[in-house]
Amino acid sequence: MEAIARITSRTVVLPIEDIDTDQIIPARFLTTTTRQGLGERLFADWRYDADGNRRADFVLNQPESAGAGILVGGNNFGCGSSREHAPWALVDYGFRAVISTEIADIFRSNSLKNGLIPVIVDAATHEWLIAHPGAEVTVDLASRTLDLPDGRNVEFPIDGFSRYCLMNGLDELGFLLENASAIREFEQRAP
Repeated sequence: MEAIARITSRTVVLPIEDIDTDQIIPARFLTTTTRQGLGERLFADWRYDADGNRRADFVLNQPESAGAGILVGGNNFGCGSSREHAPWALVDYGFRAVISTEIADIFRSNSLKNGLIPVIVDAATHEWLIAHPGAEVTVDLASRTLDLPDGRNVEFPIDGFSRYCLMNGLDELGFLLENASAIREFEQRAP
């Protein structure tokens, strides 16, 4: 996993409420156990028509969205099933953070374990972001803030363990391996 300390990027705004994991990555694409290629299937039923052609009116298909690394979603983002493929698809597409007023617990947990930062903000900040698509913002893990171009720094919650792992490019197994010698020493002292 890639280490992340700060992300500065333009935003893509998808202000739909209750975006569930089946909308993020439809179930028919869950046959893989690898992450590569899932970005092409991200929001597939919204991005493509029945013939597989890109829909020009969908935000990810518009030129101004190209290269953006931060997605602003509507309230209750990532609800639905617990599929880990949802954050995989977002990361494979190029997103490194998702911002909303509410992010579903299981999706949030899966995101933190897979290099996607879930940023929960207050309603006023969310409304500003939705009203300013393409705004350049910074997600700063060290300070736990979302820095807006109008000078505001909005704090967001993230637990210390997840923050440490993201900033050091570690998943849970990597964290355990990093501490293997301390674990062995503890086991040797235990009765």
